Amino acid sequence: MTSVPDRRSSLHAPDSQDGGRPVPGPPVWVLGPLGLLFALLTWQAAVDGPVRRADERLAGEIRHSRLPAGAAEFLADLGNLAVAVPVLLAVVVHVSWRARRADLPRWWVPSLAALVAIAAVPALVVPLKEAIGRTGPPGMAGDGYYPSGHTATAAVAYGAAVLLLLPWLHSRYRRRELAIGCLVLVTAVGFGLVRRGYHWPLDVAGSWCLSAMLLLGLAMVTRPSSSSDTARQPK
Repeated sequence: MTSVPDRRSSLHAPDSQDGGRPVPGPPVWVLGPLGLLFALLTWQAAVDGPVRRADERLAGEIRHSRLPAGAAEFLADLGNLAVAVPVLLAVVVHVSWRARRADLPRWWVPSLAALVAIAAVPALVVPLKEAIGRTGPPGMAGDGYYPSGHTATAAVAYGAAVLLLLPWLHSRYRRRELAIGCLVLVTAVGFGLVRRGYHWPLDVAGSWCLSAMLLLGLAMVTRPSSSSDTARQPK
């Protein structure tokens, strides 16, 4: 008698074009180099050395780029809490609903982990801003510009949304395009912030490193285990 496939298998079951392979998980060893790079960037942002002077020269070149100021402002605004976080919340609700409807074990873990990741952004960025105290670009008052909060918000919110959606996309092509689109979007937000003179490039680069570490941690938490993958295979 032919058995009926478990409906829970739809979460991680890829199309036949993927050869039955699950969504690959992140390499854990990347966290070490990312942490080292972030520490190096933070050190260079805190001291008045050749890297920071080169960073300021690069900022001047970007501010005089051909990207219209209106377009740069729009891109920078995509890093606002009021824009990025609602996108993540919408994805959290959607994925949670689908996982709960599919009766997946621990269906709430990926969504909760994504919310913890976005909550960690201000918890990490604000103390770093106060500790480094880097002054802003010309025209920006005060200090506390490293790392960029808007960049981290965009990277973690949009990146976490993509990580939640990837297991539900059964086409490797769609997963790749979604990931590439997210990378382009996050890069554009950082470029817009520098183009409008809100941040130095080093502020943005530091936030990218910090965000990548948070997203790698999220990916490791939400990655299905081998045993759970086996349990979801049709019998």
